[in-house]
Amino acid sequence: MPGPYPREFCEDVVAVARRRESGVTIKQIATDFGISEAPLQNWLRQADVEDGNRPVQTAADAAEARELKKRIRLLEQENEVLRRAAAYLSQANLRLGGSPK
Repeated sequence: MPGPYPREFCEDVVAVARRRESGVTIKQIATDFGISEAPLQNWLRQADVEDGNRPVQTAADAAEARELKKRIRLLEQENEVLRRAAAYLSQANLRLGGSPK
């Protein structure tokens, strides 16, 4: 298994793949450069991310988003409990006919 390709090589191959003429496939370009299609696909995808053409969400971002959604649900539930308690206490206060001092 060959080692990692030099960054300049990857950038050159990506540039050629992006400028390819219609009818020329990624597989053909990969073959011309002596690499398989999979690394070239990965390099193109990574280049799109780095150029801002493709949004990316890391595993850490996804985990944080899940945790934040759980926290929001919990806070909404707590808020509902407090809302119901306030309504109950205001009804109890009206029944007793008292007013707070």
